[in-house]
Amino acid sequence: MGLLVVGVLACLALTVLTGSGTSAGRAADASAAGARAAAPSGAGSVAGGGAGATVQPTASASPTVPDSASATPSPAVTPTASATSTAPASASAAAPAGRIRPAVSYRGVATAYAAGDGSGSCLYGASDDLMVAAMNVTDYESAKACGAYVLVRAAGGAAITVRIVNECPSPCAPGQLDLSRQAFAKLADPSVGRLPITWSLLSPDLPGTIAVRYKAGSTKWWCGIQVTGHRNPVAALEVRTADGWRRLPRTDYNYFLSADGTGCGGALRITDVYGERLTVDGIAVRPDVSQPTGVQFARH
Repeated sequence: MGLLVVGVLACLALTVLTGSGTSAGRAADASAAGARAAAPSGAGSVAGGGAGATVQPTASASPTVPDSASATPSPAVTPTASATSTAPASASAAAPAGRIRPAVSYRGVATAYAAGDGSGSCLYGASDDLMVAAMNVTDYESAKACGAYVLVRAAGGAAITVRIVNECPSPCAPGQLDLSRQAFAKLADPSVGRLPITWSLLSPDLPGTIAVRYKAGSTKWWCGIQVTGHRNPVAALEVRTADGWRRLPRTDYNYFLSADGTGCGGALRITDVYGERLTVDGIAVRPDVSQPTGVQFARH
């Protein structure tokens, strides 16, 4: 009996000790699980991760944009069709151009006329160069087109350069050019009659300088002034007065008139369609004589 009692007591003691160890292990496992749950989800394994460990990126891992960078790229700046020119210094100065503007392509038709000696409404006189044209009355615009060099292109690809020396009255339509027969023949057979074209203003590599010519009959009390040999079309002509520059009106026959003689024989200021100004001094009143100035407009 005594031995039986001792054996029962020993089994009870062993059971108690085993249960205590299992509870402690479960408690330890529960404590570790709680620690993992409390850790930030973005934290990575620091120690004991080994080759199979994965490091989660933190919020600061995303790339940052430098302060100097812009989220939206700035648009590229397109240089303007035209070069830098002198800005008008007074209200009397001309706006740069009329209907015919730099860097603009115009569409129309070409016809042909007998240009004779190359003279015409612009009153430049005879010329050996018959690559000339008459501008329709709308684009002629009271002689603003006079002296303009124009690149003319036919639909087939042929191209020529002509100088405007004449006016083509109605029924010439806006955009139409009446070419000398010599010029037309370089684009198409003259029998075509009417040829679709495009044309645009040129600023050619022109030799020589601008000249000034006073109209026949000019005096110090009345004068007409013409500019010749210019690379770019002339937009305005001004004369110097005691109060500043005075703009002279332009006639359809391409002279600038001073009806009261103001500025006749004095300093002149000439502006082209690009806004460039040339000032000329010492051009005496010598009627119907072409007097060189030594200056020329810039090429564009």
